[in-house]
Amino acid sequence: MSHSNRPAQEFTRLVEIVARLRAPDGCPWDREQTIDSLTPFVLEETYEVVEAIDRHDHQALCEELGDFVFEAVFVAQLESEAARFSIADSLKSIADKLVRRHPHVFARQAGEPPLESAGQVRTRWEELKAQERGGANPKTLLGGVPSALPALLRAYQIGSRASSVGFDWTRAGDVVDKIQEEVDEIREVVTPGDAVDHVRAEEEMGDLLFSIANLARKLGVEPETALRKANEKFTGRFETMERTIAASGRTMRNLSLDDLEREWQQAKSEQQAG
Repeated sequence: MSHSNRPAQEFTRLVEIVARLRAPDGCPWDREQTIDSLTPFVLEETYEVVEAIDRHDHQALCEELGDFVFEAVFVAQLESEAARFSIADSLKSIADKLVRRHPHVFARQAGEPPLESAGQVRTRWEELKAQERGGANPKTLLGGVPSALPALLRAYQIGSRASSVGFDWTRAGDVVDKIQEEVDEIREVVTPGDAVDHVRAEEEMGDLLFSIANLARKLGVEPETALRKANEKFTGRFETMERTIAASGRTMRNLSLDDLEREWQQAKSEQQAG
């Protein structure tokens, strides 16, 4: 794979291509799109980038990042046509923000001690964000957490924001205690012989998942990534079990739970050995 050392030229070329696709004599499909119709494509490309990162598939990541940037340029092109902003405005905005939020890099005063840890940088970043929110249209601390984020990731971000002003458990063990409290409350919902109160069950499950997301944060684990990996691990074992059972001429539906558990443990052993 060639390595272009001309990012500005290649980016300009992409912007020009997208503008050409949207021209009156451009592509009919591209001309029909709106920012709303592009939303699922933006999400899809985002997750494909994440998947390539998870696999450490660097060739795929190169391609997926290109697709991701294309969606950003496409959305900005539509906004530019509506005279709202251009992709240049977006690039200027993020460049200015990065410089503004990194004074320890771009504006450190003579004799000012450097920030020595990622934690110090994070704290300073949040302080600067808080100062910016204090303008004419101040945002709340949690108002900047996008509601469209996956719920588990949003819970993680909400906890991080709250923690930045000291509203947090002292130790990870304290969160474990909170999780146990939530589990005990769920036990009350699923007491044998009683009809399940689905409204309360939903509320208690939400509280439990929120607490788990915060435990992940206290442990330095990004919960969305951890859950994706757990999903892949379960899928791999389950598919191994499926293949083994099918090869023996049996069907999963006709096996007892004990039989399925034995097959599961075998698949688990094979996966760990591999």
